[in-house]
Amino acid sequence: MDIEEFFETMPFADLVGIELTEAADGHAEGRVEMREELSWNADRLMAHGGVTFTLADTVGGAALVSLVDRPVPTIDMRIDYLSAGTGDLTAEADVVRLGGDVGVVDVAVYVDGEHTAEARGVYKTG
Repeated sequence: MDIEEFFETMPFADLVGIELTEAADGHAEGRVEMREELSWNADRLMAHGGVTFTLADTVGGAALVSLVDRPVPTIDMRIDYLSAGTGDLTAEADVVRLGGDVGVVDVAVYVDGEHTAEARGVYKTG
């Protein structure tokens, strides 16, 4: 499976503008360029929490796909928002556990090097 192609053709990720920049060996990275329609605040660009969550979920899934070579539906994801996303968002994901039925991934989201959110995703692997 071509991981980059798979995620580039995902309609919702395309709508949000997620760019997968790396996916190999249980690690993935991606980004979203912040723009007005992704903001929750009309007066200032501030990423809606759903944008941050979607980036984390997508990059987390890509980290697992890099190991299992097939789509991995999300079972559960929790996220802690540490600060407002006021610029372009980047995410880094690493597989914590790869099991026969379930995989666990930790994802960190940043804006200009500042840690903005921390997530843990659980995905179906089998």
